[in-house]
Amino acid sequence: MRTSKPKDLAPKRLELLRGILGQDRVVRVEELTERLGVSSATIRRDLGELEKLGELRRVYGGAVSIGGRLDEPLFDDKTSVAAAEKRRIAEAAMKYIKPNDTIYLDGGSTVLELARLLKDRSNFTIVTNSLRAAVELAGRGPRLILVGGELRRLAQTTVGPLTRLMIEELHVDKAFMGTIGLSLEEGLTTTDPTEAYTKELVMEHAREVILLADSSKAHKISFTRAGRLEKVRVLITDNLIDRKLSKELRKRGMEVVLA
Repeated sequence: MRTSKPKDLAPKRLELLRGILGQDRVVRVEELTERLGVSSATIRRDLGELEKLGELRRVYGGAVSIGGRLDEPLFDDKTSVAAAEKRRIAEAAMKYIKPNDTIYLDGGSTVLELARLLKDRSNFTIVTNSLRAAVELAGRGPRLILVGGELRRLAQTTVGPLTRLMIEELHVDKAFMGTIGLSLEEGLTTTDPTEAYTKELVMEHAREVILLADSSKAHKISFTRAGRLEKVRVLITDNLIDRKLSKELRKRGMEVVLA
């Protein structure tokens, strides 16, 4: 009986890798060796093949899926992507919150992780347009102010021109923002123009903008611009972020924190 040679299994591994990348967007060599049961050298060779095909970008310790314009997944699906990285990013963001601050929490799964860490503290004020964050914080923790507007069901946020009525009347010390895409060319991008409107409005009125974005968002462009990089003072991301991107952002004066 004919036995399978390693090269016979390579196409199957590549398809498995494509499936994993499509789901996780960010992958690490160590995790892939365990999941696929092959050596790290084999995984690196396979990642190199997919990089040649333009399907991913190699980064230190792993790879990041690349593609065209990003569509937005369901909120509950987003929370499962790079979950450990998002938790570390949220923990790193905690040090930027001082007593008596007024902070803004944007919608998004990484910012939601920050809201979960804040629910047992009470010495500051939170303004948010995120219904998910409001549920986490309701009845406990800091003073909570909800921004009114049109409900965007996919993201569970209030967005659009009606949000201006409140945002322009408030003085926010720090705005913790999320994003669907992050690129040097387009800045922050998202899928919905009304949500982009509210994001830009917040960034214009906050004294300091802190972007929480895992490395899967890097070099991605979604449908509409949602904020200029010049407005972001701090980017908190994970250690798989493209080194060239982080270097360029630092050159532009942005603080880049690897969580």
